[in-house]
Amino acid sequence: MGDNTLNDFRHIPRKRFGQHWLKDQGVLNQIVKAARLNSEDCVLEVGPGKGALTQKLIESQAKFIQAIELDRDLVVGLKKRFAHQNKFSLREGDVLSASLEAGNGLIINKVVANIPYNITGPILKRLIGELKKPPERNFETLVLLMQKEVAQRIVALPGNSNFSALSVRIQLLAKCHDVCDVPSKCFQPAPRVDSRVVMIRPYVSKDPDFYEIGSFLEKLLKHAFAGRRKKLRNTIGSFVTSNDQIKEFFDSRGISLEQRPQEISPSNWFALAKALKET
Repeated sequence: MGDNTLNDFRHIPRKRFGQHWLKDQGVLNQIVKAARLNSEDCVLEVGPGKGALTQKLIESQAKFIQAIELDRDLVVGLKKRFAHQNKFSLREGDVLSASLEAGNGLIINKVVANIPYNITGPILKRLIGELKKPPERNFETLVLLMQKEVAQRIVALPGNSNFSALSVRIQLLAKCHDVCDVPSKCFQPAPRVDSRVVMIRPYVSKDPDFYEIGSFLEKLLKHAFAGRRKKLRNTIGSFVTSNDQIKEFFDSRGISLEQRPQEISPSNWFALAKALKET
């Protein structure tokens, strides 16, 4: 991560943990700035590593920082480095199973993380939920550094080559936008791919039947995007009956079975699932 203390840890990055230390001070500052931290914010930091971003978070106006680190060796170093910080607490464990609560009982409302590429999907599901399942904790804002390819899919608009089933899922759960690009040279050691920081702000209010409809929508998306070059008629045709109500719905929404899945907006995907489920 990013100052002279990077070299204070005699620790070889472990591939199985996807360890790459972010060292670029400019990027670190942009991440903290994007989180818009104030004196009431309690932050969850996932994978603090050697503590460069942690240091920035501690120096911010945030009230408290709860970190989760899986690597035992790094836990030892982090405890030594931040032992004197009363606004910081460290929990050893796996973010996919460890408690997401602050150790002192404060309510965590924001997440800041440089998440491992190899578990990005499972982390997103745990932090913001799924179409078929709400998250166990509701966060106000998440500022996440991830593989650029995944970030592009998360923020892609309909019609863009990066627009995918993931785009639909995440954009129905939260408002997303780019913060900044992070070239591989910003890390030590440098990963083989570039990264990007995105801000995710989960929606609080949803359709009363959101998760029930979302569960059905998952089936639609699986069928449709398995053949993303094919027209909807050939991928989800089996879900669509000749019911006049469905035809009327398609017409009113400007949707055609001649379109391809990446041309349909997230809101129209949800509305389509709702209409099909009700027939």
